[in-house]
Amino acid sequence: MTRLNAIFGGTFDPVHLGHLRVALEISEALDADVRLLPAPVPPHRPQPLASAEQRMAMLELGLAGCARLHADDRELRRDGPSYSVDTLAELRAELGVDAPLVLCVGADAFAGFASWHRYEHIFELSHVLVLTRPGAADRVAWPEPLRAQAVARRGALAQLSESPAGRIAELAVTPLAISATAVRTLIAAGRDPRFLVPDAVAEYIGRLGLYQAAAPRD
Repeated sequence: MTRLNAIFGGTFDPVHLGHLRVALEISEALDADVRLLPAPVPPHRPQPLASAEQRMAMLELGLAGCARLHADDRELRRDGPSYSVDTLAELRAELGVDAPLVLCVGADAFAGFASWHRYEHIFELSHVLVLTRPGAADRVAWPEPLRAQAVARRGALAQLSESPAGRIAELAVTPLAISATAVRTLIAAGRDPRFLVPDAVAEYIGRLGLYQAAAPRD
């Protein structure tokens, strides 16, 4: 079986235990190395409060000791908005045409996938793994073009290693009710973020005085 490479992006402002648990479960389910990529200018979300360097530092602290989870700063080194299709094209060039590559996307984000920049080209570059909550009954409805793609491209997790790109699969992940917004709001209120973020990240936030002001919604 060919080893998969998976990517999992976000603002990570800050990285928290929910992010890390999902990344670990992706790695275990796919037997894959997972790259976590902080976005510098996310096209679909408000801009981060912490700087790119600070978010990358927190991510590296959070991933310490996790051999198959890797912080990847390639999007932070790119000017302008962060488009997944550009990142995947860059990785495809590095990994070669035959390496299986998987873009991991939350179910809510995937509902808007058809609005992503050159989204149809993404299927030529990678598989898409939609991350769901076990037994979730509140899934956002997928628009018709996306439903058609999902039906045509649907595959099992085990099939993702059999080809470089083109399939859509789903993975139910542990639903930890933690959000970066809640962490920032808690810190702005003078409360302790421990047990929501890794200890090393909590120490870094405290040492730099991050998120002392009110936090906007993610």
